[in-house]
This record gives sequence, structure tokens and C-alpha cells, in this order.
Amino acid sequence: MKSGIKRILVPLDGSKNSIRGLDNAIYLARQCQATITGIYVLPRVPVRAYRAIQYPEKELLKDADSNMEFAKKHAAQNGIVFEKKISFGDPGYMVVKYAKDKKFDIIVIGARGRGSIKEIFFGSVSNYVLHKANIPVLIVK
Repeated sequence: MKSGIKRILVPLDGSKNSIRGLDNAIYLARQCQATITGIYVLPRVPVRAYRAIQYPEKELLKDADSNMEFAKKHAAQNGIVFEKKISFGDPGYMVVKYAKDKKFDIIVIGARGRGSIKEIFFGSVSNYVLHKANIPVLIVK
């Protein structure tokens, strides 16, 4: 099967939904002989006043890294090359920007992640990515 899909971007946040997204990306990668890059975006508090408080970024980074290591092992067990990228910023914006900058072929994202109440109707990150990305987006429920 010849496909234009060679590079898959999977936003991860440690939630069951993001792992479901990863599972679907692994399946797709096996069909297309594609590689997967997992991106984990740690939200930054935008207001400067809050930055003075010792923000527990070290813990969040450790959590992000262990989630990415799990994803990497999970992909490797299925014979898929997995690269990891951890960054800070607005998750939706960072996913779309990274996908565009690095020329991915498709984004596979879980419908809802670790968000708040406002995300019950459709994850705001997946919704943002769906509408702003200039490449195909597969949303996994």
C-alpha cells in the first residue's frame, strides 16, 4: 500500500484518550511504514504575576518525560520508530506550529485530554488543532 503518510504527529498528555490516539497512530504507522513523533506540551501560565510563585515545572517535566518514555516503549513493541518532543506553551497552538514547521503528514489526537470542565464538550485542544492545522487531523474518541 503506497501512502503519502510517512510522518505522524501525536500530541500526548498522559490521559487515556491520548494513549488511544497513540494506539491508532501506531496502527496507521504500521500500515504506511511511517514514523511517529509524540509531542507533549506543558502549559505555561501566561500572567507574569503567577510566574513568581514557584511553579512546579520540574515535577511536570518528570511526568511528561515518563509519559513519553511509556509511549516510546509502546511504539517500539509494535516496531515503530518514536521520537519525543516536550515543549512549553499553549498546547493547541504549539501542536499546530510544530506540525507545520516540521512538515508532518497527519496529526492523530485524542478527543479529550486532561482538561478542565470547559473541555467536556470536545477537547478544546483537539478542536483547535482540527480547525487550525493545514494537514489532515484524525481525532480519536
